[in-house]
Amino acid sequence: MSAFADTLARIFAEGHATPIPDLLSDAQFARDGRRTPAAVLIAVTDVADNPQVILTQRPNTMRDHPGQVAFPGGKIDAGEDAITAALREAEEELALPRQAVQVIGVSDDYVTGTGFVVTPVVGVVPPGLPLVPHPSEVAAVFTAPLGLLLDSSQWQTNEVFWRGANRRYLEMDYQGFRIWGVTAAILANLARRIAYEKLSDVA
Repeated sequence: MSAFADTLARIFAEGHATPIPDLLSDAQFARDGRRTPAAVLIAVTDVADNPQVILTQRPNTMRDHPGQVAFPGGKIDAGEDAITAALREAEEELALPRQAVQVIGVSDDYVTGTGFVVTPVVGVVPPGLPLVPHPSEVAAVFTAPLGLLLDSSQWQTNEVFWRGANRRYLEMDYQGFRIWGVTAAILANLARRIAYEKLSDVA
């Protein structure tokens, strides 16, 4: 591992050593009790002084979460674990070679209002990978600074009445991309696991 990846792995492990009971979840809005396992890859570029996170925007034609900013990922197929599924999906969506990912660890599951149980997989990737978005799955690909995404002061809290109850959600506008919903909640949960100020010490 690089010095950055090694430091991230240490801080990640420290942050996940103790249970956190009040992490964000939309489980109360999921209907019928159905749960579909899914995984996403939180790919962080190996740049110690300004690590970036690779994000995508889903096409408006997608059945689930159309047009939303997301991490590369999708359903976990039979016989797969979360890591295998996240790496496969990133390769399918962005031509991101799975062998280029240094897996740091698996973070907390997030239950979406549409019934997916999403497992975030954190990994470090080399900067400047020639990503090629799959046109039917990715409308755009961009990066945003990890430090910005993990900074709770940068997020707005909004509320909407949805499925019979008030739902609070986080939102951020970054260079014209609206980051909110599932992606924002996963990042907010991750921010409670990763002490970014310790990570920045490696720069």
